[in-house]
Amino acid sequence: MRKELSVVLLSSGMDSAVCASLAKRDYRLAFLHIQYGQRTAQKELECFYKLCEHFNPEKVFVAKASFLKEIGASSLTDESRPLPEGEEAGIPSTYVPFRNGVFLSIATAWAEAIGATRIFIGVNQIDFSGYPDCREAFIQAFNQAINEGTKPETKITVEAPLLFLSKKEIVRLGVELKTPFELTWSCYQNVEVACGRCSSCKLRLKAFEEAGFKDPIPYQP
Repeated sequence: MRKELSVVLLSSGMDSAVCASLAKRDYRLAFLHIQYGQRTAQKELECFYKLCEHFNPEKVFVAKASFLKEIGASSLTDESRPLPEGEEAGIPSTYVPFRNGVFLSIATAWAEAIGATRIFIGVNQIDFSGYPDCREAFIQAFNQAINEGTKPETKITVEAPLLFLSKKEIVRLGVELKTPFELTWSCYQNVEVACGRCSSCKLRLKAFEEAGFKDPIPYQP
């Protein structure tokens, strides 16, 4: 029997790459990458195409959501706002308003158009920055929205397999699945050598250290 098709939201970060490895075990692959005016957009796109070469998905779609940069209100898309290097109280300034809601809406439209039955997203609510659209309640609500807002015969489910894993556990799972971490990028501000100082770099470095593996991407001293 032919496997069902799944859309993988692939940012080029380590979590989404591990999701791609998980999806590949049971589904045919369709990779979706979204450019939204983030600081490291070009680097992420470069890594996305390298990951496509590795996983060899059946379908590839690069969508543009530049309006998220125009909306602003995030230090990821507004370069006049400084990127934090320490912990922030409340929702971090790197939060892009309703980004995962936008991403999942695009993914749902594409999934319905190509007949995919699953959407994989690498959100995580254990070791994460505190974004509200990375929580289980959000994923559950979005699945309900898909059910209400698509054709009666459409059956699409959002899968978030990393939701309750720590970053350390995600690294170990990725190593077990032979995820090509060397092709991924997590830094919020640099495109050649990761800064090691932004919140995303710190989470990633801590995860690899706790998991007992060396992060294969380069960092500033």
